[in-house]
Amino acid sequence: MEETKVLTEEERKKRREERRKRKKYRLLILLLLMFGTGVMLATSTYAWFTSNKTVSVNTLNVSIEARNGIQISADGTNWKSIVKTTDITGAHTTYPSSVNQLPDVLEPVSTGGVVNGDGKLPMYYGTVETSTSPTNNGEYILTSVENVETESNGATSAGKFIAFDLFFKVSQATDIYLTPNSGVSTTDAADTGIKNASRIGFIVLGNTADGSPLTTIQGLNQGASSPTYIWEPNYDSHTAAGVANARDVYTITTADGDGTIVPYSGVISAIAKSDDVLLGKTKQTDDATKFKDVTITYKTKDGFTHYVPIFSLTAGITKVRIYMWVEGQDVDCENNASGGNIDFDLQITTELPEGAQTTE
Repeated sequence: MEETKVLTEEERKKRREERRKRKKYRLLILLLLMFGTGVMLATSTYAWFTSNKTVSVNTLNVSIEARNGIQISADGTNWKSIVKTTDITGAHTTYPSSVNQLPDVLEPVSTGGVVNGDGKLPMYYGTVETSTSPTNNGEYILTSVENVETESNGATSAGKFIAFDLFFKVSQATDIYLTPNSGVSTTDAADTGIKNASRIGFIVLGNTADGSPLTTIQGLNQGASSPTYIWEPNYDSHTAAGVANARDVYTITTADGDGTIVPYSGVISAIAKSDDVLLGKTKQTDDATKFKDVTITYKTKDGFTHYVPIFSLTAGITKVRIYMWVEGQDVDCENNASGGNIDFDLQITTELPEGAQTTE
């Protein structure tokens, strides 16, 4: 029979101390795990959607209406006063060179607002990754690749933003205005705030005389010299999460309805993971080779009531390329906004009603 060892008082104290240390170590590990979870939750609301980024906007209604002497067309030959989604997606049958993209869902992209030689706005699709470099290990970094629009040919497009050509016809030089029925709105019962990160861009590609050959009309393109105008709807509307995102990621102080516009820099080149670009360091002042401060030409509040003067039309036919997108660099483009439904509406007029205002 094996003899039971009798422990001395000193040995018993040593064992008690070892058990106490093991319990303390297990508690420390548990606390570290809890802390790690808390940090993850607290830092998950970054721009570009660090989670659930594949479903950002899932209902799109595009309607363009022209009033008072303007005729509009999706192909430069069939003229009307209202152009709808079906006109844009079906334009390729009479406008074979068109590149109209109307996806069923939108995802965040970014642009510096500089037109390229093809007369298009280069758009970059961003992805948030985790740095593995010795300097920024564990920090969120931004990578990006150019996302070039493709013709949908009437089918569902795989693109991440809206882009299409629109033709305007007027008999004389004409100033045009956005009416208060224009803008970006939501039909959601609970507004996620994604409409506050929306943008609409206009690129004036050229003008030709009414009666010009259709190939001339459809081929209008001034390339990089095309005048460009960017409109930011709902510019001073922010959810509480958007305000927090501005503060925590970009060190920007803002508030809902404060009447100020939040400046930002758009992406202008591809960004590799090896570039190790911190998410909070995505401004032109941080790296002018990858980011450019964006000039907003027009800005409107949610539910604006004034008429917004935009660009002038030269007599004849003018070709304009229109972009609609969710700007990833906008402080309101954060996880809580993902999944919202938005409508884009453009109503353009040449005449102002009596007493109409053109400023806020």
